[in-house]
Amino acid sequence: MEMQREIQVICGAVRIPNLPGFLKIVNTIASENEVTIQGLNADLITGERHLHFAVGKALRAVASGMNVAKDPGIEIMRYAAGERQIERSFSIGLHEGDNNAVFVLLGKMDNLLLAFSEVRKLIEEKPCSEVLAYSGSKRKGILSLFRITDEEIEASGEEHIPELVIERVALANFVK
Repeated sequence: MEMQREIQVICGAVRIPNLPGFLKIVNTIASENEVTIQGLNADLITGERHLHFAVGKALRAVASGMNVAKDPGIEIMRYAAGERQIERSFSIGLHEGDNNAVFVLLGKMDNLLLAFSEVRKLIEEKPCSEVLAYSGSKRKGILSLFRITDEEIEASGEEHIPELVIERVALANFVK
């Protein structure tokens, strides 16, 4: 059985002039502290439930050997995007320019706390409840990423968009 993984989440605003350079910094923090760090575009997350559900599914997949991605961070990204295919899940990742970001850190608690304080220096921290909450400004990107149709919204109601996304995450392994 693998070491017990603790989870830490940090949210905030981050300006990324150069994505490969930024990811290199994050990966260095991760490898120096022996943790996994995955950054996601919070504008494509419909709330804390979406994030926690995706992380839980990804970790269970990894624990049971059912993961598609070798890297647990990529597996989290895949579930968060409700995607079977790894390439397609990168659309929920960070991008150049201004980001509302959420970073998920996995590892042993002592290591996590060190990595957490390093990641904190890279971002302008904001409460996750705020950054992750679903709002109208997220609607267009989310409908596009999760391919939610007007018919689905008519059938279930605009206020159920977050639930429709959770459904996509739940089905990430079955959608070909």
